Amino acid sequence: MIADNLSSFRSTLPDYVTLVAVSKTKPIEDLLEAYQAGQLDFGENKVQELCVKAEALPKDIRWHMIGHLQRNKVKYIAPFVGLIHSVDSTRLLNEINKQGAKNNRIIDCLLQIRIADESTKFGMDYDEVENILQNLSFTNVRIKGLMGMASFTDDQNQIRIEFEGLHAFYQKHQLAQQWDTLSMGMSGDYVLAIDCGSNMIRVGSRIFGARN
Repeated sequence: MIADNLSSFRSTLPDYVTLVAVSKTKPIEDLLEAYQAGQLDFGENKVQELCVKAEALPKDIRWHMIGHLQRNKVKYIAPFVGLIHSVDSTRLLNEINKQGAKNNRIIDCLLQIRIADESTKFGMDYDEVENILQNLSFTNVRIKGLMGMASFTDDQNQIRIEFEGLHAFYQKHQLAQQWDTLSMGMSGDYVLAIDCGSNMIRVGSRIFGARN
């Protein structure tokens, strides 16, 4: 079933869009089935669960940390994480850089911008990100682009405005910063996100079924 879901879902996506299969709460058997169907990018939102699954599953999987990341947890994923989507402060960037140096690797990151009209969402505002970009001096972090989550609302116009704003900011800095990743869009709004310029989406339920 998972393999069929993946195949039919992938067939609807443009070639340039990377699908991150959101596998949080899903058992290892489900991830293995998706992996055997050709899926290599998996997203988790809890460090402990991510570490357990990375230990148990094939080593060519590219792990995405998509949930809020505490600084004291960075050390656990620094040796192997493929991309951290949820960098929401300079202090977190500094810690990722430190742990990257300890593990002798450059860790790929996205800067998370709070585009939603909700105080519960994490992320920086555009001015904070501008400030970071003007003062970049990290040897063990590579910023690949931006991530954002739209408001949880049925108002498609509001979601479009939020996505378009993030895409415009991405385009403004893309060439100078050599960015290649704009991660926006989940199961409920990925079509609109792609329409607004996203090239990476984070989707779980359409692959694995409803969340446990």
